[in-house]
Amino acid sequence: MARLLLQVTSPAPTNLQMRSSPSPYSSGLYFFLGGLVILVILLVLIIVFLKFVKPADVMKLLSRSKKEKGKESTDVFSGSLRSVTVLDFRKLKKATKNFHPSNLLGSGGFGPVYRGKLEDGTLIAVKKLSVDKSQQGDLEFLSEVRMITSIQHRNLVRLIGCCSHGSQRLIVYEYMKNRSLDLIVYGKIDQFLDWTTRFQIILGIARGLQYLHEESHLRIIHRDIKASNILLDDKFQPRISDFGLARFFPEDQAYLSTNLAGTLGYTAPEYALRGELSEKADIYSFGVLVLEIIGCRRNTDLSLPSEMQYLPEYAWKLYESSKVLDLLDPKLKENGYSEKHVLRAIHIAFLCLQPHPNLRPPMSEVVSLLTCKGEMVGTPMRPVFIDRRRKKDEVSWETITEVFPSLHSESPALPRGPT
Repeated sequence: MARLLLQVTSPAPTNLQMRSSPSPYSSGLYFFLGGLVILVILLVLIIVFLKFVKPADVMKLLSRSKKEKGKESTDVFSGSLRSVTVLDFRKLKKATKNFHPSNLLGSGGFGPVYRGKLEDGTLIAVKKLSVDKSQQGDLEFLSEVRMITSIQHRNLVRLIGCCSHGSQRLIVYEYMKNRSLDLIVYGKIDQFLDWTTRFQIILGIARGLQYLHEESHLRIIHRDIKASNILLDDKFQPRISDFGLARFFPEDQAYLSTNLAGTLGYTAPEYALRGELSEKADIYSFGVLVLEIIGCRRNTDLSLPSEMQYLPEYAWKLYESSKVLDLLDPKLKENGYSEKHVLRAIHIAFLCLQPHPNLRPPMSEVVSLLTCKGEMVGTPMRPVFIDRRRKKDEVSWETITEVFPSLHSESPALPRGPT
């Protein structure tokens, strides 16, 4: 009986082993059939796609996707600059011949400015921000772009667009044929301006500041009014430029308490010493600039005799001794000028340089006085002069180099402009 049971049950393992070990040929067949099915499905999908979707539509879709990707990357950086023209970095490189030194127009506190020509023939000035060197950074880049796009006036420079490419930050302005005022006033180029042209420049700057302070929908303080930030077009009409330090100013405040930013020599005393910023700081800077234009010299020139080094101080001494016309550019004397208008401009400059902010006239009054629509009344107070004598273990203004660098504010965050 035991032997019979053994004979009956012994074949079972053999049958089980045969069922659990399929043929290698059947596995390959399954794989082949599966791949064939997938391939057929893909071919069907491609045929259907090509039948109902035109190749031109495909190219448009790809092009739109690429543009959206570029916009998205820009928006990630800028937050919201949808009203600003974003220019391609490669086009700007081509326009400036890869920022070639021969196209260098100048170099300010925030970086070099290059002349360029777009493919449509438009001449441009490209400000290439030196973020690491100037510490202007993305915040000030955005502030300048938002600021200049929110305002428009014939005496303010016009923004063409901007570019953000990697670490590169570029702002593109309209090109000004006669470049910046400092090149002429400081004798860097041989260009003489007669009195009519100089007065036109003074009046244009005043009107630009009047717009910023009183007429714009936003009250704006420039904070860095100086000769190098005044550009001249082909007719020598002035355009105020470089709004990297500009601030939106609340209507209900007399002044802002902030760190010093701007350029030494143009800085109002209350701002330099106490950090009290208002539109009166711009008016003070304008007064210094008027004297520079009339005298055709720097506001501070340490190469001159000590009594002539600081222009406002020197001009006031001449004013007190009734010799203020000695301040004039010698070339201006040779070519003729209107003594009445020059004396009026100098008087207005002293009104703007008065020690107390409340004594300085608003820019609307300055424009009125320049155009002889306002009556010249009152005698200006003596300007405040910072003691520039050297003291032991102290740094005085007398030790600073001839070309004053801009002092950039780092602590206070610039307010956001309109989006």
